Amino acid sequence: MKQMEVVGVRVEMPSNQPIVLLKETEGDRYLPIWIGAVEATAIAFAQQGVLPARPLTHDLFRDVLEALSVQLRTVNITALREGIFFADLVFSNGVEVSARPSDSIALALRTGATIFASEDVLEEAGVAIPDEQEDEVEKFREFLDTISPEDFGRAG
Repeated sequence: MKQMEVVGVRVEMPSNQPIVLLKETEGDRYLPIWIGAVEATAIAFAQQGVLPARPLTHDLFRDVLEALSVQLRTVNITALREGIFFADLVFSNGVEVSARPSDSIALALRTGATIFASEDVLEEAGVAIPDEQEDEVEKFREFLDTISPEDFGRAG
């Protein structure tokens, strides 16, 4: 498993499909995962520190875990089958729960859990961007600074 960091979310054109981009903490591979608009908003809210008037689903899940004295330790992106990514939530009490990577990432950002991706997933879907192309990633980061969660649709 390779530790990952969340670069951010954006809308892929022309499909108008939101995407979350992860990067190896120690490496040059990026992992793009297409996600839903609601999850894109939840990830963007967490990254930007936006506190909604009422808890969104991922905020509620974090609050329930806290009330139960259970911590989300890690998010493991474990597989890619037929174009669908799979993840596991690993809790402090040893319990593991299968989840969508988009929900897992949104929850990890709210709880401080570490995100990992399996080497198999990175080999299949990872994109290596050498240092000399890092300016393209910087352009993506700049783009992320210009958008708001509302750009991904209604945050239900």
